[in-house]
Amino acid sequence: MIQTFAFYLFAMLVIASGAMTILARNPVHSVLWLILAFFNAAGLMVIVGAEFIAMLLVIVYVGAVAVLFLFVVMMLNIDFAELRAGFIKNAPLGVAIAVILLAELVLGIGAYRAGVMELGTPLGDAAPLPGQSNIENIGLLLYGEYLFLFEVAGIILLVAMIGAIVLTHRKRPDNTRGHQNISKQVARRPQDATELKKPTIGQGVDIGGGEL
Repeated sequence: MIQTFAFYLFAMLVIASGAMTILARNPVHSVLWLILAFFNAAGLMVIVGAEFIAMLLVIVYVGAVAVLFLFVVMMLNIDFAELRAGFIKNAPLGVAIAVILLAELVLGIGAYRAGVMELGTPLGDAAPLPGQSNIENIGLLLYGEYLFLFEVAGIILLVAMIGAIVLTHRKRPDNTRGHQNISKQVARRPQDATELKKPTIGQGVDIGGGEL
């Protein structure tokens, strides 16, 4: 009884949060609704016994992706009037994509009801071990049979990270790179590093300062 109630509660909250993510006019509110949808989806995964996927939803999507979206949206100076105008302009394209996705979904449901496809018989190598949790079985499989592929994926991500750093770490017009001047940072006095501002209401603060 409790599991059924929790399933319907999480399911309704996921649907409502997903709808509010699309319908919210403020992008910050949309990201917050998206985070709520991820949390409720994680609750659904816990109910079905996939605690590893629930952990990934909270740690990866909420803790990294959604928070990154939130910081980017908050730091950008977004013109909401222009954003709404762009929404109206691209509305036909969005409706066309929605119709295509709906047609694919109906086609997939029809194909499933017509009969399950025979994909072959599993070998049984990845069968779960009795007496161990879902996370332990995934860990044994990932760091056992697929260890080489896991290491290759890590190397690819490392190369991608190094490439992103190299592309963004460009030279300045004065042929200098953005390295930190450690001696200048250590020699800087607190009274020179802090300046008291008294802005008036409705007026921003002009943040200046030399290079560290």
